[in-house]
Amino acid sequence: MHDLNLLESDKIKYIHFIGIGGISMSGLAEILLSLGYKISGSDMKSSKITDKLEKLGVKVTPYHGEENITNPDLVVYTAAVKENNPEMIKARSLGVPVIDRATLLGLIMKRYPYSIAVSGTHGKTTTTSMITMIMLESGSDPTIHIGGELDAIGGNTKIGGNNYFISEACEYVESFLKFYPFLAVILNIEADHLDYYRDLDHIKEAFYKFISLVPENGYVVGCADDANTMELLEKAHCHRITYGVHNENAMWAAKDITFDPLGCASFKVYSKGQFFTDIKLNVPGIHNVSNALAAIASCSTLGCDAKSVQQGLEKFFGTHRRFELKGIEDGIKVVDDYAHHPSEVKATLQAAKNTHHNKLWCVFQPHTYTRTKCLMDEFSVSFSGADEVIVSDIYAAREPDTGEVHSSMLAERIASTGEKAIYIKGFEAITDYLLEHVQPEDLVLTMGAGDIYKVGEMLLERKKGTTAV
Repeated sequence: MHDLNLLESDKIKYIHFIGIGGISMSGLAEILLSLGYKISGSDMKSSKITDKLEKLGVKVTPYHGEENITNPDLVVYTAAVKENNPEMIKARSLGVPVIDRATLLGLIMKRYPYSIAVSGTHGKTTTTSMITMIMLESGSDPTIHIGGELDAIGGNTKIGGNNYFISEACEYVESFLKFYPFLAVILNIEADHLDYYRDLDHIKEAFYKFISLVPENGYVVGCADDANTMELLEKAHCHRITYGVHNENAMWAAKDITFDPLGCASFKVYSKGQFFTDIKLNVPGIHNVSNALAAIASCSTLGCDAKSVQQGLEKFFGTHRRFELKGIEDGIKVVDDYAHHPSEVKATLQAAKNTHHNKLWCVFQPHTYTRTKCLMDEFSVSFSGADEVIVSDIYAAREPDTGEVHSSMLAERIASTGEKAIYIKGFEAITDYLLEHVQPEDLVLTMGAGDIYKVGEMLLERKKGTTAV
C-alpha cells in the first residue's frame, strides 16, 4: 500500500506508536485519536506526556517489546528508534506497514486544505506559536502541532476544525520534504545539522525542494533580511511574500521599533508601504520582531484582520524554553532558552542585554559533538553579549563521543576572543560556582537544547533554601 493512501484507507483503524512519549509523537497520536483511530504506544519510561495519553484512553507500555505489537494496521516510529527495535522487527515480520513520524505528519497535513508549515534554521517554535495565537484570535479554529509547549493551548497540540493545520517543518534529515504545505514559511537558512548535510549548499537544496512542494496557488513567506532565503524565493513557482526588519524592499515591514525595560518591542507594521497596525510584543528581542512579521504576513495572507493580529500577538507570552523566566530568588533572575546555534546564541544574548540587570551570566550547554566541532569558529564569537560564560559538557543527543571535540576547547576559544569563559564539569559544580559568585540584580541565562535548564532550577532551589534560613 502506498504511503499517500494510508490514512484514507478503510483498512487502517488501529495505529501503534513506537516512542509515543516524544512531544511530537504524542501530539500526532492525540490528533489521530480525535479522528477516530484506535491508538496504542510504547516508550522507554512513563512521563507526564504518557500519563496524559492514558487518560485519553491510549494504552501505553513503558518499555519496548514484541508483545506490544497486537495486530495494529499501521506502526509509526520516532527517529530515535532503530531497525533492531523488537517492535519494529515484529511489525515487519507480520507485514504491517511501518512509517516514520515525519511521514505521518505529512499524511495528517494532507487532510487539511490550508496547511501552514514553518521552516528555518531557528525561530520555528516561536513563529508557529505566534501564528497559532493570531489564528485562534481570528476564530479560524486551526488544528495545531508545535515543537514546544504553549500554555494557551495547554501543551503542544490542539484539535481544531478541518480547514487549517499549523505545524513546524524541521529540515533535519530532510524530514520536511514529506509535508504538504499550502503556505510555507522560511525564517532563515544557515549551516546546521552538519552530521547529515554536506554543507550550506546541500541545506539550500533541501529548502528549495521544500518550497517546491507548495502548489502554484499556494504561498511561500520568506525573510527579506536573509540572503539565502531570498535566493530561493526567486525560484519559487507559487505566490511569494516577503517580510523584513532591515530590508526596505520587503512587502511587510516593521518601523518605529522601541523596546521596554524587559526588552520587548513595540512597532508599527506596514504592508506594501501602507500602515497596517500597531504591535506590542510580550517576548523580548529584535529577532522576535522578525518572527512576528513572519506570523503577520502569513496570517494576513490567510484572511486574518489587523485586530486579530494585534490581539493575538499581545496575548503571546512565549513558549516553554524560549527565554522562559524560571524564577527570581534573592534578587537573582534565572531565564532559560533553547538556543543551540551561534545565531540563536547571539540573538538571545542581545535580547537579554536589553533587559534590566547588573551582570549577565550565560551557562551554555553545547548540543551534539558534530555541531560543536563544525561550528566552533562561529560559536567562539557568539558570546560577546555575556559578562561571563560557563560551558558545560556537550549534550550528546543522538551521537557517540569520538573524542575529537570537548567543551573545554570551546571555552578556550571563547576566552581567546577576550570574553571571560570557563568550562565546568557537572551541573552540581556549575551551581556551586554560581552560588559563590552571582549577586542580586544579576541575570543567569541557561542556554541549550539539552537539559541545562536543570542548572537554573537547582540554583533557584538552593537560593531559596539559603534565603529561607
